[in-house]
Amino acid sequence: MSAPPSTDPAKLLARAQGDDRVALARLLSYVERGGARGQEAVRLAYRSEAPYTVGLTGAPGAGKSTLTDRLITLARSGWPGAHAAEIPQVGVLAVDPTSPFSGGAILGDRVRMGQHTLDESVFIRSMATRGHLGGLSLAVPDAVRVLGAAGVSFVIVETVGVGQMEVDIASAADTTVVVVTPGWGDSMQTSKAGLLEIADLFVINKADRPGAREARRDLEQMLDLSAPRRWRPPIVDTTATTGDGLDDLWDAVVRHRDDLLDSGELVTRRADRMAQVLRQVLLARSVARIDELASGEEFTSAVKALASGELNPYQAADRLLGH
Repeated sequence: MSAPPSTDPAKLLARAQGDDRVALARLLSYVERGGARGQEAVRLAYRSEAPYTVGLTGAPGAGKSTLTDRLITLARSGWPGAHAAEIPQVGVLAVDPTSPFSGGAILGDRVRMGQHTLDESVFIRSMATRGHLGGLSLAVPDAVRVLGAAGVSFVIVETVGVGQMEVDIASAADTTVVVVTPGWGDSMQTSKAGLLEIADLFVINKADRPGAREARRDLEQMLDLSAPRRWRPPIVDTTATTGDGLDDLWDAVVRHRDDLLDSGELVTRRADRMAQVLRQVLLARSVARIDELASGEEFTSAVKALASGELNPYQAADRLLGH
C-alpha cells in the first residue's frame, strides 16, 4: 500500500523540483486557498529567482488561448542563442476571476492547449479566487513564484477579460501583451480599462478579418497621443489559428525582454511590483484585522456610543485601534 501524499510544503517543493507535477499542483492549491500551508509555500518560493513572465489580456473571444498555445511552442524552443540545456520549462496560469469553483470558460480554453498535455516540460493550471487572503491579485504573483521555485523559467499568465482585476493581474508580468481584434470598438473604453498604460506590446489577432488596418490605425493614434515612453509598444498582426504572425510576436517579446535586461529596467520593474505586492499584503491584513475588530464586543460598544452621541466615528475608530 503506497504512502499517503505529503502535505509538507517543503517536501512538496523538493518533489516539484524533481519534475513531480502532482506535488507542484498541490503547492499551487495551497497558495490559492491560503492558510498556514499556503504561507509556508510562499515563504519557500520567494527564496528563488522569479521566472520571466508574459501576461496576455484582452476581451473575451480575442483568441488569447490559441495565442497562448502557440507561444508555448515558441517558448519551448528557448531564447535566441540559448544552449539546449537552457530550453525552458513553461508554465501557464489561466486566470478566471469570476468563477471560484469550476474555473468557468477557462477549463474549455485549456482544451485548446491540449497538444502540450503530454509534454512534461509544460505545466498548465487554471486559477480562480477561492480563499487566498487578498484574492487573485496576490494569489497569481505568489503562484508565479512557486512555479519559478519548482524550476519553471518561463510563465504565461492569461486572463479572461479586461476588467480592473484582469488588468492588475496582467500588469504583474515582465512583458504585458494586450490582444485586440479588428472592430475592437471604442478606444476610449479600452483606455479607461488601463490597457494602454500597461501594454508592452499590442497584438491584433484575427488580422485576416476586415478592419485590421483600422484597428492598427486606432492603436497608433492612441500611442501618439499618450505620454512619451522610452519603449514604444510595437503592434503585431497575428492569426493564431493559422500561426501567421506568431514568429513576429515571439520576436517582439524577445526584443522587449532584451530591452529590459540591457536597460536595467527589469530589476526596477520587479522592485516596483514587490512594493505593490507588499502594499496589497498590508491592505489585506488590515482588512482582516478590521473584520476581527468588527466582530468583537468593543465594536458593539463603540456603535452604541456612536448612537448615543457619546463618540463621533473618528473617536470610536481611535478607541478601537488603541490610539
